Amino acid sequence: MALTKQFLKSKPVCKVTFTLPAEATTESKKVILLGDFNGWDPSEATPLKKQKDGSYKAIVELETGKEYQFRYLLDGEKWENDWQADKYVPAEGSTDENSVVVL
Repeated sequence: MALTKQFLKSKPVCKVTFTLPAEATTESKKVILLGDFNGWDPSEATPLKKQKDGSYKAIVELETGKEYQFRYLLDGEKWENDWQADKYVPAEGSTDENSVVVL
């Protein structure tokens, strides 16, 4: 898993590439990205596209100077954190943790 950040010079935005490796998806058919940037709303979620190597990937433009909590949802039932997130914080109302990307 990896978070790749590409900061744009023309505006205060960073293109973040979210990648979930094949070994984390274990035959999942649908992977979506939920977080602060889409209100944790499944109807507004960012779908990840399956790659030839079996991993899933999506690119999201996020405002710089902020931190965003996020998690991956596999097939609408299994949550997965990013194994290389910038940090982790306790999820509100849960014993789980959320991944965080720091821009």
